Amino acid sequence: MRNRLALSALAVAATIGAIAPAHADQARDARFFAQIEGKWRGPGEIVAGKYKGTKFVCQFDGSVPQTTIGMSLDGDCRVGLFTQRMSATVERQGRGYKGSFLDGANGEGLDVTAGNVSRDRVALTLNRKQLDGAMLARLADENTLNVTVSVRVGEELVPVIGMSLDRLDPVKVGSVN
Repeated sequence: MRNRLALSALAVAATIGAIAPAHADQARDARFFAQIEGKWRGPGEIVAGKYKGTKFVCQFDGSVPQTTIGMSLDGDCRVGLFTQRMSATVERQGRGYKGSFLDGANGEGLDVTAGNVSRDRVALTLNRKQLDGAMLARLADENTLNVTVSVRVGEELVPVIGMSLDRLDPVKVGSVN
């Protein structure tokens, strides 16, 4: 009887130990994405490839979904007189993330095929046919979001786009409604 109780206690402890880290990860991820809510604006530059040196300015509205962990950024980027609509959505699925940039790889965009979140950054894996890449979004502070998009060339990830976005609505950060 004592052995069965000990085994039962051990099984319960192992189950709680497996659930607690997953719950803690989800809570950390939700906190990170909540910090992305609001309006963002800032400059960017293409730093490699055919259009290297092209500068642009983007403006995004960040939001989080009501029922899942993730985020959406909707807005546009402007180069001179030309404006291009931009959007990205990622949501937690299982232990990773899935989503799309623009209309996904079946259209003219990219698929988000994986990702992970730490305290101040999200790293997402991007794919479109034979193109593999990554996007790293890091909160330098509560009002600055730095974004780097890289593509895989051989065994290396080569940065191709860099942006530094400033929060346009800083009063929302840390406020309680």
